[in-house]
This record gives sequence, C-alpha cells and structure tokens, in this order.
Amino acid sequence: MNEKAKILVVDDDEIVRFSHLRILAGTHCKVELALNGIEALKLMEHGSFDVVLLDQRMPEMDGMEVLKTIKRNWPESEVIMITGYPTLELAIQAASLGAYDYLAKPLDPDEVINATNGAMMHKKWALRSEQQSRCAGNG
Repeated sequence: MNEKAKILVVDDDEIVRFSHLRILAGTHCKVELALNGIEALKLMEHGSFDVVLLDQRMPEMDGMEVLKTIKRNWPESEVIMITGYPTLELAIQAASLGAYDYLAKPLDPDEVINATNGAMMHKKWALRSEQQSRCAGNG
C-alpha cells in the first residue's frame, strides 16, 4: 500500500481484530481498532479512515447501521463488510448501502490484504475522477 493508508478494523472478536492488525501492519499502513460500531463512529469523528473493515454482527449496533452512518457522514471512506454468516440478501444490502466489498469469514491474510488494496485503489480512482470532473467543469 502506498501513502500510509488509514485503516479501521471494527469487530467485537478480539482475536479477529488483532489478526487483521497483524496482517495489515506489514503493509505500511496505520491501523486502528474498534470493538463495536459505537466506538468506530467515535474514532471516525476524530478523523476519517481510508478503509474500514467492518464486521456485520456486533452487539449494540450492527454493521449495516454503522455502514449507513459512515457512508452518510464520510462517503469517501471505503467499507469492506465482513461476516461469518454470509447470505446473498446481506451482500446485496451491503452493496446497495455503498460497501466496496463483502467478505465471508474466515479470511486468509491474502484476502484481507487484497480487499484492502482494492478498496484503496477504488478510492484513489474515485477521487481522481472527481477532480477531473471539477476541472472539466471549470474549463
């Protein structure tokens, strides 16, 4: 990953959080951890993240609610939904709410790295496209 991407890992399972942290620590990015959706949104208020790895099932506030809030308040953040209970309906719902990807647990390290890299590339192209549109409109 280039330019020290800011990644937020949100999962109520400590083993999963620290597993993702170890995987992403070797990719030259800054990783922060949140144990639930409420904690994640508080962290987002102090500075948005490039990519959010977001668990679907969590106590207090589920991943879909967190996804909706992130996309409403920080639309430039790419969100990768992760679940141990994948269904086609949830994948469709996540995509319709703006998730970049939808992955099923358990994840191997390459899946985490590839999804995160893909989300970063998507964000960079979206920002570049937006800048080009603005420049074209001013000419």
